[in-house]
Amino acid sequence: MNPEPRLLEVRKNVLKQNDIVARSLRDRFRAQGTFVVSLVSSPGAGKTTFLEKTLTLLKPHYRVAALVGDLATENDALRLARSGAPVKQITTGTLCHLEAAMVEHALEDWRLGPLDLLFIENVGNLVCPASYDLGEDLRLVLLSVTEGEDKPLKYPTIFNSADAAVITKVDLATAVDFDELAANANIQAVRPGMNMFKVSAKTNEGMDEFLQFLAETRERSLQKTPV
Repeated sequence: MNPEPRLLEVRKNVLKQNDIVARSLRDRFRAQGTFVVSLVSSPGAGKTTFLEKTLTLLKPHYRVAALVGDLATENDALRLARSGAPVKQITTGTLCHLEAAMVEHALEDWRLGPLDLLFIENVGNLVCPASYDLGEDLRLVLLSVTEGEDKPLKYPTIFNSADAAVITKVDLATAVDFDELAANANIQAVRPGMNMFKVSAKTNEGMDEFLQFLAETRERSLQKTPV
């Protein structure tokens, strides 16, 4: 007996249920005027450091908060809390991704009041998160200069499902001989027209440009939201 059809059926059911919860979350966020940004990357791409810097720079101007997923520890949440923004950990155990129901559950007893932006940092993984809608308005995929230029070609699904790419740790680009043109070409080959930002959370390089993009994208989203 071949079990594959049964596995496919279970997977379809899981994803269908996730999409139902994600749509409910998206409707809820839009009704509240909360713009939601999710971040995905492989482990070690600098996702948490980038998000800490983003929260720190945004906090004086916006009401911001973050949910952060990790397999076992609360280390990332503790680091993000240094920004002064409210942060809550989602511990996934053996799951290598966040699901919409986890986000929904995490928000149940988290009394934050109105938020302008909510960030969701996914578990470090470039495979599983691609299939799971979290109710976000904007999905960022991060790639560090230390990972090489071919990640978009190796993991096309996650780049295809993202709205913008962020190249992190650009202060190390020269040291690791990072080929920016090749990286951009690979991203465009997978997702033509995708916005790409080069940033360093250490030196602040590129952060102003990224934050301007974030503000403009949020503003466009709010203008589309029915009153």
